[in-house]
Amino acid sequence: MKTLKHGFEPVFNPESEVLILGSFPSVKSREVEFYYGNRQNRFWRTLCGYFNSEIPESTAKKIEFLLKNKVALWDIVTECEIEGSKDDTIKNYAVANLEEILSAAKIKLIILNGGTAFNIFEKAYKGIEVDYVKLPSTSPANTRFDENLWINALDSVFKKQNDIQSVDR
Repeated sequence: MKTLKHGFEPVFNPESEVLILGSFPSVKSREVEFYYGNRQNRFWRTLCGYFNSEIPESTAKKIEFLLKNKVALWDIVTECEIEGSKDDTIKNYAVANLEEILSAAKIKLIILNGGTAFNIFEKAYKGIEVDYVKLPSTSPANTRFDENLWINALDSVFKKQNDIQSVDR
């Protein structure tokens, strides 16, 4: 049975440079009331691994980690009807107003976490001026996950900065 569900507020600050958009929070995420709450999801392991950091345990520490590393996080769907955690059952959805983040932060790249997020994003934001990339979903259900694609996308923004900072020293 489908009932209207609401997602989470975005996490960002004026220093955010990468915006990661998922589709909609899973049942487990809705239970813990924060993004990527299923410990089997590869999201936190991949992102924290990239920044050489332990996975934060609390929501407050996860937010602190994201902001410190200039990563914004939201879902492209802010409310919808959905069966369990199945993206293919998302219906009657509202799309995130990305202007809320794009007007307040220095977003250089939008990462779409999986096909559903990408497809909904492209319908709503096809002519957007910010670079974006579809990456394999970090969901444990995705057998074709490739961490290297995530690393390369993050490197396209953060490695350049690190290289510049090394030269400045």
